[in-house]
Amino acid sequence: MTPTRISVLLTVNRDGPIRLSELAAAESLNPTMLSRIVSGLVEQGLLERNSDADDRRAAWVNATLAGRRLAKHIRGERTDAINAALEGLSVEHRGCLERALPALEALSEQLRTPTR
Repeated sequence: MTPTRISVLLTVNRDGPIRLSELAAAESLNPTMLSRIVSGLVEQGLLERNSDADDRRAAWVNATLAGRRLAKHIRGERTDAINAALEGLSVEHRGCLERALPALEALSEQLRTPTR
């Protein structure tokens, strides 16, 4: 699975159900590319797409049980990889990273929030 497909799956799993337009903005993908990715994930049984009852032009996506399981597995592998890498750092370097976490979290939130 490509990094972009993984990112889309993880975003839908975390934020879903989510409108396709919101997902495109969150992933910084054009609607055509996102549609292809979502279609592939739907075909794999990892996402489900539903029409918006109030706006037939809009659609919602949500992770299926298989999608949620795969997302949990991916997050676990990433956590294990980060923990293994952190073990190779000195106590001083781990402390530097720990002190930087609030700033990194604020940066992540700022990047996630659409600018107007």
